Amino acid sequence: MKGFYSVLGIVYLVTTSFYLSPKLSEIKNENTSKNKIETSIEKKSDKEISSVSSSEELYNSILFESDHKLNFDVFGKALIGFENLKKAGKLDQEAHLLTICDFSMSSNSKRLWVIDLNEKKVLFNSLVAHGKNTGEEFATNFSNTESSLQSSMGFYITESTYNGDNGYSLKLLGMDKGFNDAAYKRAVVMHGADYVSEEFAATHKRIGRSWGCPALPRSLTEPIINTIKGKNCLFIYYPDQNYLTSSEWLKA
Repeated sequence: MKGFYSVLGIVYLVTTSFYLSPKLSEIKNENTSKNKIETSIEKKSDKEISSVSSSEELYNSILFESDHKLNFDVFGKALIGFENLKKAGKLDQEAHLLTICDFSMSSNSKRLWVIDLNEKKVLFNSLVAHGKNTGEEFATNFSNTESSLQSSMGFYITESTYNGDNGYSLKLLGMDKGFNDAAYKRAVVMHGADYVSEEFAATHKRIGRSWGCPALPRSLTEPIINTIKGKNCLFIYYPDQNYLTSSEWLKA
């Protein structure tokens, strides 16, 4: 009998050794889930750090003029949108030109940059006007509404050229829903204007304003338009938190 009870004891120990109490099982599952979440956060963090590091490295390799240097944060956001537009097939994979207008800056400063990302160089740095109802020297109000005479922030794809009332012009297709996707219908285009000049600014304390178009100096209109026409990226930046958190193109 002793032998029999010994065998039963061994069987009991073996079978119960694989059993975890509900509480212990829950703790184990919680720890497993926690580890998965922590690993996911670490991977996301590593990805974000890598992205920032990559854009910072590219930014530092571009030869900006010391007194006309594009803000890194603005460049970083423009680059994120540029890459996302590529992933979505809105831009060709070989696209390498990025045009940025920083409308947080004074309109009397050269706040437009055309950058060749492959060559890591600034092709153009120019004055650019905002809309008449967007503000005086500084931009403050933006709209996606027809006849508002206001500029629209966000990402654009450049299209074809034409000669209109403002001379040589470039059609723009707004890519941000609710922010600039009415640009084509509003005839918001890139064109030249006599009021976009340092001489005008010296007389009026600011450059002139358009009806919502990103207007350029006459002397740079043709070379800039001919460089960026035909499915390239234009980003008009303004630190509007609603836009920055809503744009699908700024999702990292």
